[in-house]
Amino acid sequence: MRPEKKYLVDEVSTHLAKSDYVYLANYERITVDETAELRASLAEHDAEFHVVKNTIFGIAAGEKEYPDVSEHLSGPTAIIVGGNNPSGVAKVLNKFFKDKEKVDLKVGIFNDKTLDKQQIEALAKLPGLESLRAQLLGLLTQPGTGLVRVLNAVPQNVVNVLQAKVRAENGE
Repeated sequence: MRPEKKYLVDEVSTHLAKSDYVYLANYERITVDETAELRASLAEHDAEFHVVKNTIFGIAAGEKEYPDVSEHLSGPTAIIVGGNNPSGVAKVLNKFFKDKEKVDLKVGIFNDKTLDKQQIEALAKLPGLESLRAQLLGLLTQPGTGLVRVLNAVPQNVVNVLQAKVRAENGE
C-alpha cells in the first residue's frame, strides 16, 4: 500500500477508535454552511463528522473487523463517530436530515452490529443517556424507599397506639 493511502487508512482508523459506533451518511447535496451547522450540533455530544473515501473506509473497517457494509459504500460517504451517547447523536442526525432533506443515513455500526436506517431511527427515539440513568436510579431506589416507609410505619403505629392508650387512661 502506498504511504499516502496508508496514512488515510490510519486516520480513518483513529476516528473509528473514538467510539463504539459509527454512522455512515450520504452528504451529496449538503452545503459547507450546513456541514458546519451539523458539526456544531454533533460537537455538543462530542461527536464528529468526517468525509471519507469509500475504499479507505472499507480497508479501515476491515482492519477493525467491523461487519461488511460494502453494499452501502457507494457515492459520497461521511462517517459520524465519537462521544458516548449514540442515541443522542442519532437524534441530532435524524433531526438534521429531516430538516434539510438533503442528506441521508446509509447504515450504522454499533458494537459490531449493523444497524439499518429504521434501527437508527428507533435508537434516536430512545431517551437520552442522562434520562436513562435517572430512570435507572429511580428504579433502584424505589424498593429501598418502600422498605424505609414500612419500617418507619411500625414505630409510627406504635406511638399512635400508645398515645391513644394514655388518652383513654386519662379519660380524654
